[in-house]
Amino acid sequence: MSRIEKTFTDLQAQGRKALIPFVTAGFPYADITPDLMHGMVESGADVIELGVPFSDPSADGPVIQKAGDRALALGIGLSQVIEMVKTFRQRNATTPVVLMGYANPIERYDQKHGTGSFVRDASVAGVDGVLVVDYPPEECEEFAAALRAAHMDLIFLLAPTSTDERMAQVARVASGYVYYVSLKGVTGAGTLDVGQVEAMLPRIRAHVNVPVGVGFGIRDAETAKAIGKTADAVVIGSKIIQLIENEPFEKVVPVAAHFLRGIRKALDA
Repeated sequence: MSRIEKTFTDLQAQGRKALIPFVTAGFPYADITPDLMHGMVESGADVIELGVPFSDPSADGPVIQKAGDRALALGIGLSQVIEMVKTFRQRNATTPVVLMGYANPIERYDQKHGTGSFVRDASVAGVDGVLVVDYPPEECEEFAAALRAAHMDLIFLLAPTSTDERMAQVARVASGYVYYVSLKGVTGAGTLDVGQVEAMLPRIRAHVNVPVGVGFGIRDAETAKAIGKTADAVVIGSKIIQLIENEPFEKVVPVAAHFLRGIRKALDA
C-alpha cells in the first residue's frame, strides 16, 4: 500500500477529509521549503503538493506562475526539488509528497541523467506521487507503470469539461487520488460553484475508484468545509502563495501554518 493510499484509508476510517496544501518549491525563499512542509504537516496537512517551477506553465494562474518565476530566478529546478523532498524525509517518513508540474522538466532530467532516472531519484528521495499537467492519460501508461513499480502514484486532473470517455481513460492509469479542477480555466481563478462540484463528483466516482480531491478556487475555511462535505480531499494552493509571497523569511511558516489550522478546524468540525 502506497503512503498516499494509507493516508486516505486512515482518514476514511476516522471519517475525516484530507487537507492537501500546494506550494511552489523554492518559494518565496530558495531554502525555506522543507521547513514550510514541516509547518504544514504540524498544522494538519495530510498530503503536500510541491510545484516544480517551469518557464511555460500553461495551466497555472498568475499567482502560481509568478511564484514559479521567482523560484526559477533563485535557481530552483527539478534536481533541487528532489533534494528538498530528501531533506523533508529526514524528519518525516509518513506524510505523502506529490510533485506537480509539467512534462518538460521530467524529460530534460532524464535526458541529462539517463532514461528512467527521474523515477529512480524521486523514489529514492521519498516522493509518493507525480502529477504531470500536460501528460494525457492515453500517452502515459508506460510512465504510470514505471512509477507504480517504484511505489509512486500517477495523479491526474479532471475538469468540469471532462467527458465520460476521458474519465474512463484516467481511471485506467490513475492511482493515489484524482484531482478535480473545480473551475474552467487556470489555477486561482474565479469563484467556486459548490453545487456544480457536488453534481460532478458522483459522475467522476462512477468511473474512478480512487479518492477525489477538489481544488482551484478554495480560498477560505467556509469553502473548504462545503467542498469537504462531498470530496475526499481539499486542495489549496493560490491562497497560500498569496499569503506568504511578501512575508519576511521568519514569518512564512507561521503565516501558512495559521491559515491551514483554520482550514483543518473547519474540515474536522
